Amino acid sequence: MSPVPASILRALSLSSDPSKVSLSSSGLGSGFTSTGAIRAKVATEKGEEEERRYFVKTSADGKAAEEMFRGEYESLNAIAGSVPGFCPRALAWGPLEDPDNNKKFFLATEFLDLGGSMGRSSSGDESTPTTLAHRLGKLHTTPAPPDPETGRRRFGFPVPTFCGDTKQPNQFHDSWADFYANERLLTILASSEQRNGRDAGLRELVEKTAHTVVPRLLGDGHLGYNSRGEGEGIVPVVVHGDLWSGNADYGRIVGTGGDEKPGDVVYDPSACYAHSEFELGIMHMFGGFGARFFSQYHRVVPKTEPVEEYEDRVRLYELYHHLNHHAIFGGGYRSGAMSIMQKLVRKYGDAKP
Repeated sequence: MSPVPASILRALSLSSDPSKVSLSSSGLGSGFTSTGAIRAKVATEKGEEEERRYFVKTSADGKAAEEMFRGEYESLNAIAGSVPGFCPRALAWGPLEDPDNNKKFFLATEFLDLGGSMGRSSSGDESTPTTLAHRLGKLHTTPAPPDPETGRRRFGFPVPTFCGDTKQPNQFHDSWADFYANERLLTILASSEQRNGRDAGLRELVEKTAHTVVPRLLGDGHLGYNSRGEGEGIVPVVVHGDLWSGNADYGRIVGTGGDEKPGDVVYDPSACYAHSEFELGIMHMFGGFGARFFSQYHRVVPKTEPVEEYEDRVRLYELYHHLNHHAIFGGGYRSGAMSIMQKLVRKYGDAKP
């Protein structure tokens, strides 16, 4: 057990008495962060004491840690605000006071007690409130809040977020096609070239995809309309943004005074206000969800019109994650990205909607 830093105690309004509060390392995390759990004895309104539990991430990576934790804080609360119990709420984030290192930051959240077996693989269907299909469907059918500056629902996010260690700027756009082309494809191309060097072949295909395929498949007046031109376009919703199977599990939020029912939960989000199907790109890329899940999910969230272009849209969304993994890990993911782009450019590069 370790003492809890004073800045975290203040942020969570916990006692500084070491007999009442302790921090244990989970042994998890990554090269970027360390994780741990806080157990605290808190006085109730009845004058009794009850145990509370919190999850904490810390990092000494300076500005990157500050931005990453702020992005995760906003992401968790955007998801939890739409679907309570689907992910832990973020409670506080900020600098760790350390006289020897002023580059440390923390993120404190509700404690998620994981059960180790996804409810999506057990009994139940999309109507069961705690299944992944139901909860993700509810998230993807809840309109994003209006932009406070314009009063419009826009594509983007109030703060940058990180997918892996890749920074995503998330500037707001009225057009989903503009957001996806500029804030995702062209941004990750720049990140890849900064890390791995200029790649003329990759650049040519990413730019052609962003400038021709994206407007063709995702353009205003096309996405959300059927072949007869009937429809209402799309509305931005909160997406998790990094929903591979390792960021979903079965569990429940415990130890914060308002424990939730067990069910399918998600964590480590990289949220933005997006087209709901953007979520499905990484889910298809790494698998682990299965046909049964997608069948249940699409009974809650029907495929966007034009339905006949659904698989190509998901492939276009999957592209971003191939490019991101290429930026982070190098050459191994380049071929997957190139293959997706070559197929989409052949099919849509010179076509008109």
